[in-house]
Amino acid sequence: MERGRSSKSHGATKTSRSSSNKTSESMGKKDKSSLLKDFFVEQLQDIYWAEKALVKELPKMQGATTTEELAEAITEHVTETQEHISRLEEAFEMMGETARAKKCEAMEGLIKEAHSIINETQKGSATRDAAIIMAAQKVEHYEIATYGSLVQLAKTIGLNDVAELLGQTLAEEKNCDQVLTQIAEGNINEEGAREEEGEQQMEEGNEGEED
Repeated sequence: MERGRSSKSHGATKTSRSSSNKTSESMGKKDKSSLLKDFFVEQLQDIYWAEKALVKELPKMQGATTTEELAEAITEHVTETQEHISRLEEAFEMMGETARAKKCEAMEGLIKEAHSIINETQKGSATRDAAIIMAAQKVEHYEIATYGSLVQLAKTIGLNDVAELLGQTLAEEKNCDQVLTQIAEGNINEEGAREEEGEQQMEEGNEGEED
């Protein structure tokens, strides 16, 4: 009888340990999910700041362009960026979170680089347009990487509606990148290759005399 009791006691202990392990695993998964969700929210705040900064910056880039085609493409993307901001605010609301912007160091750096590119290229040249396209595409590639990751993270933590919403923005960012490539390859890069610094300076000088 003692052996039977011992066997039963051992079985109860084993069951207790098994239950304890399952509880620990369950708590571990919950904690990881919570940490991932916190990280997800932080990254939403990061891209929210980035999009709001771009709405202010894109018109400046548009004003520095030479060709009408590039100017129109940037103007169109300003409208899209405003929609991206609205979608992010909707995503925050869907999650029960306050829409709050967290400074995006990466976007701040890309914007500063865009300023430098504009200042270092000649006004009215195709070369400046080529440089603006490069700066704009660096921004697009950063956003594509960010939204692509956010979509996957949203799916992982079960926020499928948020993932679908952000997926719309991801598609628009990819399309904008393709449009910029088409504009560059259409004629801007070739025209820039034919430009000579001396000729551009003469043209600017003639414009000044006419004024």
